[in-house]
Amino acid sequence: MEQYMALFEPDVEAGGYVVTFPDFDYGATQGETDREAMEMAQDLLMLTLGDYIREGKPLPTPSRRRGAKFRPVPLPALQTAKVKLYAAFVNSGLKKAEFARRIGIPKTHIERLLSLRRHSRLDRIEAAFLALGQRLEIEVRDAA
Repeated sequence: MEQYMALFEPDVEAGGYVVTFPDFDYGATQGETDREAMEMAQDLLMLTLGDYIREGKPLPTPSRRRGAKFRPVPLPALQTAKVKLYAAFVNSGLKKAEFARRIGIPKTHIERLLSLRRHSRLDRIEAAFLALGQRLEIEVRDAA
């Protein structure tokens, strides 16, 4: 998944950073240190994406931003898989009931499967991708 870029602006009065996501029309957070600001940005991104998913809205395409104040904000692997699954589901045009039937789960479990705050079994996510004609692949890279 392409990562969403966050704008990290120094807060000259209070110190630390104010963080916003230009690709979304709302939301801001802050952190006292660089690390804390990034952790808060990840949390804000998960909440914002979660709102879009819960409301059934299409996710904005991450835009390319340049400049020292812009930084990519990564999501954990499970949440990244769920965001990609949601995007694939929206693009499929399926209704939740049909999607659930194809996976073999109750319709009410679709909300849980797509929730970024709930843990989901990897085999369920894999089955959901297969129901949409896609395959989940995992890649491991050296930490840089």
